[in-house]
Amino acid sequence: MRVFVTGASGWIGSAVVPELLSAGHEVTGLARSEASAERIRSAGATPVPGSLDDLESIRSGAAAADAVIHLGFKHDFSDYAGAGRTERAVVATIGDELAGSDRPFLFASGIVARPGVLLTEDVPSPYVGPDAPRGGGEAFAFEYADRGVRPVALRFSPTVHGRGDHGFSAELVRVAREKGVAGYVGDGSNRWPAVHRLDAGRLVRLALEQATPAARVHAVGEEGIPTRDIATAIGEGLGLPVESIAPEDVDAHFGWIGRFFGMDIPASSAITRERYGWTPTGPTLLEDFASGAYFEAVAAR
Repeated sequence: MRVFVTGASGWIGSAVVPELLSAGHEVTGLARSEASAERIRSAGATPVPGSLDDLESIRSGAAAADAVIHLGFKHDFSDYAGAGRTERAVVATIGDELAGSDRPFLFASGIVARPGVLLTEDVPSPYVGPDAPRGGGEAFAFEYADRGVRPVALRFSPTVHGRGDHGFSAELVRVAREKGVAGYVGDGSNRWPAVHRLDAGRLVRLALEQATPAARVHAVGEEGIPTRDIATAIGEGLGLPVESIAPEDVDAHFGWIGRFFGMDIPASSAITRERYGWTPTGPTLLEDFASGAYFEAVAAR
């Protein structure tokens, strides 16, 4: 297949693109800068100049493809509502272009917070409408299943980890170094799912090749790691004390990531594993911390 990928040079996209190419697919990737374009070319794919704000570049990329994988997102937590509006506009542009073609449309989504309840693939997203998180993109994209599109929600764990990560796990390490303490919220019993980046990349390729309309795919290698254990691993890696942060002090201590780190969001991938024949083989999150990679990156800054 000819596959158009947004976010092709990003953290997850740079794992997805080699997977697609190794399976014999042709890949074009949205590139908002020459640096991004060079990373895409180096991977063996073809860059398409544009950005998430340039809807014509999105439309033309989708028009020339047999399938679209939308991984790009504006990770600007100072304007999360604006990021959601952009996401909804991109989903509409891709969906409208693919309408009536029965082409796959895979898109990045997130694990839905249901405190104390193990989330499964059978549970629909409660986020509906343009003002919902991520612009209600999952529910919105699924509406295109009735318009001749095969939308597939790629629900990624909150931490997609590995060497070179600059996402949530790396941010927790940065905060710990800045504050001089590796913190967790309350008693630290709330759980975070996790998946290794290379396992996530392989799953996206499998989901593309077996896409069925309105499928929910859980990129979850570990169902739920207690955040106290995450903080302990960070403390050991940095040689810092590990302490509980009171819920009322979370924003001041952690900043924007505190709202996510305090969530209890365990999630299963049992259906995903059975349906797509996916078995995670990469290191666990705590093994990645133990390898020292996250702390080497922080020290080098």
